[in-house]
Amino acid sequence: MSTAGTTILAARFNPLIRPYLVVTIGCTMLVTIIGIPLALIWFCGVGQWWAGHYFHKLECHLNEKNLRFRKGILFQVEKTIPLENIQDVTFIEGPILRRFHLSTIKFETAGHSVGQAGNMHLTGIIDAHEFRDRIFSARDALKASQQQRGDRVSIEASAGASQQSDRQLAALQGIERRMDEILALLRQRV
Repeated sequence: MSTAGTTILAARFNPLIRPYLVVTIGCTMLVTIIGIPLALIWFCGVGQWWAGHYFHKLECHLNEKNLRFRKGILFQVEKTIPLENIQDVTFIEGPILRRFHLSTIKFETAGHSVGQAGNMHLTGIIDAHEFRDRIFSARDALKASQQQRGDRVSIEASAGASQQSDRQLAALQGIERRMDEILALLRQRV
């Protein structure tokens, strides 16, 4: 996966996500009458194959400016979220997730209401709390550098405005001297 900028941290995923996916998807199939035959096929090997491929396709990279992730087999989802847009990181741990020593982290972003596609969920990141802390640290560092850049631009703009004011003042003073000279010449002629 290509990332823009230097990767600060690449997330590692817990291999227990594979049996978790097999169990949760298989149980979901079992609760529907139509899904029971599919669940038998799922538990007989298709689920393990699918979960293994899904696990190997999982990627999540943090760099100086954004968080990028990719997941999926047939339908791959690749998303990039600018760090400055990340508002919160929520941990979800239900009984099945805890049984597999997993958690889901949900990234909530600015400009997206609850339930919109702007938020992303990742299940199975090893040391998810540390990963969240690194994301917030990178976000804060980015905001600080943007603030410093903004302050520098503001100072430069202020200095530029001051220089322009000085040039305007010098031009007005020159005009005033010329007007005084013209007035003196007119008084001599009268």
